[in-house]
Amino acid sequence: MQHENHLLKKRVTLFDGISIVAGAMIGSGIFIVSADIARTVGSPGYLLVVWIITGLLTVIAAASYGELASMMPDVGGQYVYLREAYHPLVGFLFGWTTFLVIQCGSIAAVAVAFAKFSGVLFPWISDRNVLTIAGPVKLTSTMVVAIAMIVFLTWLNTLGIVTGKTVQNFFTSTKVIALFGFILIGFLATRGLNSYEINKEVFWQAGQPGPGNQVVPLAGFALIAAIATALVGSLFSSDAWYDVTFISGEVINPKKNVPLSLVLGTALVSVIYLLTNLVYIRILPLSGSPDGTDILTRGIQYATDDRVATSAMSVVFGDYAAIIMAVFIMISTFGCNHGLILAGPRVYYAMACDGLFFRKVGEINKNGVPGFAIAVQGIWSVLLCLSGTYSDLLDYVIFAVLLFFILTIMAIFILRIKKPDLPRPYKTFGYPVIPAVYILATTFIMVVLLIYKPKFTFPGLVIVLLGIPVFYLWKKYSKNGSAESVS
Repeated sequence: MQHENHLLKKRVTLFDGISIVAGAMIGSGIFIVSADIARTVGSPGYLLVVWIITGLLTVIAAASYGELASMMPDVGGQYVYLREAYHPLVGFLFGWTTFLVIQCGSIAAVAVAFAKFSGVLFPWISDRNVLTIAGPVKLTSTMVVAIAMIVFLTWLNTLGIVTGKTVQNFFTSTKVIALFGFILIGFLATRGLNSYEINKEVFWQAGQPGPGNQVVPLAGFALIAAIATALVGSLFSSDAWYDVTFISGEVINPKKNVPLSLVLGTALVSVIYLLTNLVYIRILPLSGSPDGTDILTRGIQYATDDRVATSAMSVVFGDYAAIIMAVFIMISTFGCNHGLILAGPRVYYAMACDGLFFRKVGEINKNGVPGFAIAVQGIWSVLLCLSGTYSDLLDYVIFAVLLFFILTIMAIFILRIKKPDLPRPYKTFGYPVIPAVYILATTFIMVVLLIYKPKFTFPGLVIVLLGIPVFYLWKKYSKNGSAESVS
């Protein structure tokens, strides 16, 4: 097992850990993806069901990860769990996919979201404002702002974990308070609206838009499949909660505080997400028309640019809603990206310590953080941003993300057999039933995705599998690998 590098500083408290979990989870997804979910399931009741399932799966997974975190409080988190339970190859495939797409692709996507919402305040920031063209790369003012954000946060996180956690705490606290404010407004300031009464009449009438905008009813397996495919958006909006495991080596009393951070952070965000969607269906009709002339006739399903939160706020604040929501989403995405940039490099650092990444990535800088790993992540994120491929890549890896979730939960069962004497200060709630239910439910979702969204699932598998020859080539030619770690 990886030995802790004592140059890393233990400065992360329980509050900091919860802040990292919640901050990395809350980006721009909660303000947008409900539109697509509404089009997929077609009823207010099943919209809420999708978010309830998402919350339950996320909290169950977080509670299950808690046992692994208490057993192995090492830098690298999930990478270490997979390496110890299976084989260094499995850990490497997780790290490979995390670096290549999951973490860096998310950083690029969130940075672009930040830039696009900045354009509401500053019209100069626009995809239409092309500054220069260099071959296949078209540099717009949106890209410039997105890249500037990545560069700034990358530099900020090289200054040390104390600086990193302080910034994270501020932005997470701000957006959590703002979201609760949004929820409070939604329940108190909209009593005169009849949208909720309209939604109650069709609460469980699931359906999808068909030809001529006619609703095609959903029932039986078609409804189950619709719910499963709708979970893609909500699960991505709830992703990155496990990032706190990456910094376990910098957490004070990690055997207690990492599991608590996982459970409390995911529970907090899941409740916020559910309440936010209750506000949506209280303010806006779920069903609408793409040709609707105003916010209410477009409904949740066809909110302009899928910006459901902006549409909901427009009912309350009118013309000022777009500006209010743009500012809020800028704060939210800034804090989300800061958390992603803070946590991810610890995985690459752990890989480098095992001889599975460039040796310099395994070095700690004078501020007690893996500075070079942070820089490498920033460079690749910027390149993905410039390429414009990050969005497609993220679509491709949802299957891979779910696969790694299943493998990690299964690691609990494997390690109880393989390493029964290893201390477990925290044990998985409801073992073995609860984690088994998670594995079965997630496997079912993956099967549905393979059937109904093959163009998004198979490329993700290819990205993961490409890591197999890379692992063996790296193992063969690396002169600095640890024989014990990678054998």
